[in-house]
Amino acid sequence: MSVLAIGLSHRTAPVALLERVSVTGDALAKLLHDVQGDPCVAEAMVVSTCNRVEVYVTVDRFHAAVTAVSRLLGVHSGVPVEELTPHLYVHYEERAVEHLFSVVCGLDSMAVGEGQILGQVRRSLKLAQRRGTVGATLNELVQQALRVGKRAHHETGIDQAGASLVTAGLTLAGDLAGRRALVVGAGSMSSLAAATLARAGVTDIVVANRTYDRGARLAESVGGRAVEFSAVADELAGADLVITCTGAGRHVITPGMLTRPVFLLDLALPHDIDPAVRAVPGVTLVDLETIQDSGVGAREGDAVESVRALVAEELRAYLDAERASRVTPTVVALRSKAADVVESELGRLLMRMPDLDERARDEVAMTVQRVVDKLLHEPTVRVKRLATCPGGDHYAEALRELFGLDPKMPEAVREVEL
Repeated sequence: MSVLAIGLSHRTAPVALLERVSVTGDALAKLLHDVQGDPCVAEAMVVSTCNRVEVYVTVDRFHAAVTAVSRLLGVHSGVPVEELTPHLYVHYEERAVEHLFSVVCGLDSMAVGEGQILGQVRRSLKLAQRRGTVGATLNELVQQALRVGKRAHHETGIDQAGASLVTAGLTLAGDLAGRRALVVGAGSMSSLAAATLARAGVTDIVVANRTYDRGARLAESVGGRAVEFSAVADELAGADLVITCTGAGRHVITPGMLTRPVFLLDLALPHDIDPAVRAVPGVTLVDLETIQDSGVGAREGDAVESVRALVAEELRAYLDAERASRVTPTVVALRSKAADVVESELGRLLMRMPDLDERARDEVAMTVQRVVDKLLHEPTVRVKRLATCPGGDHYAEALRELFGLDPKMPEAVREVEL
């Protein structure tokens, strides 16, 4: 079985579509049940947050599984699969593992390094465990991913990366005192931005969000006021400072909407603000590329690179262990066959020499077993080591062929272990 991840996030889909696809409560449990119940799927887990919906499954047929999971996402969200498909990403085997590790570390979050995703993935795993939709493969993978995420937050500065981006961008805005700010969006990064503005002494903060209630909660938390998303153009007319991070996947601010000098900070990818606004007199646009080029956000970049290196290290270790585990059933089957041979030959010996006393029988049995163990030790150790290399499965196949093992026996052993 191979791991497959299918989903969409703020990087690939507009907020409006994410809101339609996102599932919670009983709807999430139903989606999980139906995905795991598909003949193509052995195990399943669903991660559903405001910024992403991802389905992790173990499968033995790639194309059929992609079709099945995509269809079920469409069915449960009410979004036609034709509309959904352009926004979906698909990761398979090694790429799926790497993606999950990156997600739990906060590398794929709208607010880079945010720690909420750890708890969200943990809750997704617990739901799948309660519903009986995960087995050994996904359970072990997700548990390892959570350990990787904890390590990233403990050993690097990734926790502060998102805040560093906001701080770096606002540093380029100069003195914030007495300025009127408009925050477009109410996700993790926008919340960081609004909190940073409030701490800097900005007392006039307006929040515009596609979902008004969510924007109102953010505005209330920083002593500001909320407006409907449709009011962005009107609010721009009185704003001195604008911060955007909507994940809309399109430009929400264009040159024609700007009528006065204003500082714009675009923290979204894809960008919320049309780069053409730089041609408007008095308008300053700072985006993620600007921050990176300025060097102000160097610490954030260092933290991200540290986590990427950690993810690469953990990915190699996981894949090595996973490849080694594939040969374990074959090794167990080999030792089982050897034990049967020893037992059979000892039985024949005792039939020919019935007068052997119990002490002699035990000594003969121990001697034969030691010989077998020593003969099998080197090939089994080597095959486990070689299994971690690319194409390692071939060594297990060679072992089965050389020792005449029943091809079904390793699978039987694996099923018992699961």
